[in-house]
Amino acid sequence: MLRTVTVTRYMQPLREGGSLPALAEADDGFIYVVKFKGSGHGVKTLIAELLGGEIARALGLKVPELVFAELDEDFGRTEGDEEIQDLLKASEGLNLGLHFLSGSFTYDPAVTTLDPLLASKIVWLDGLITNVDRSFRNTNMLSWNKELWLIDHGAGLYFHYSWDGIAPNPSASMPYMKNHVLLSQATQMEEADRICSALLTENKLQEIVQLIPDEWLNWELRDETPDQLRNVYFQFLSQRLNFSKQFIKEVQDAAKTLV
Repeated sequence: MLRTVTVTRYMQPLREGGSLPALAEADDGFIYVVKFKGSGHGVKTLIAELLGGEIARALGLKVPELVFAELDEDFGRTEGDEEIQDLLKASEGLNLGLHFLSGSFTYDPAVTTLDPLLASKIVWLDGLITNVDRSFRNTNMLSWNKELWLIDHGAGLYFHYSWDGIAPNPSASMPYMKNHVLLSQATQMEEADRICSALLTENKLQEIVQLIPDEWLNWELRDETPDQLRNVYFQFLSQRLNFSKQFIKEVQDAAKTLV
């Protein structure tokens, strides 16, 4: 289970992309990077962040602690920036926080080479969750305490942004993998597949999918219940797992084109 904290102080926006995450302090005394359901693609970004982060953790990869971050209705009324005030007002209820890794810095592949198996596991993860956003321009990896930490999986599971009620295609190709920042280092994809596939049992995937709160699953213009929508994510991920050999081949083919 994820812990639930209450946000007590909005500290500063992190103006990256259009989602306006922010540094905020919670009632447990810790600082979090909070992602708000009132921004951009709303709860779907939070769902992808939650599932991607917890799947990564299940694979033994390092991810900052994720928490549900509660905003009460009065929070943000004193915020001077109108855009931020509107964002906070639209985000009343449960949002998502990632423990802030103070003193961390962005992973630079030109400076640090990863262990090939670690690099392969990360590429495998991104193939599974169809994460299109781990490139040289935006690695979404941090170095902290001499270890590599993964952040920002909100661009994964992109099928749900245009989902029309038809089951998403779990065998969809991933042309974006050719831009993956770790593509040249991911030379042990078969071993990564063996290890990761064994760790992601159906029970583990169900356990992770069940973390999605009902509050994030009341979609406008959709008739499905929260349980039915959770099952869409479970079916996609479990079936995607069965097509792992396909996205491994895509990674290997893309690596052959590197100069």
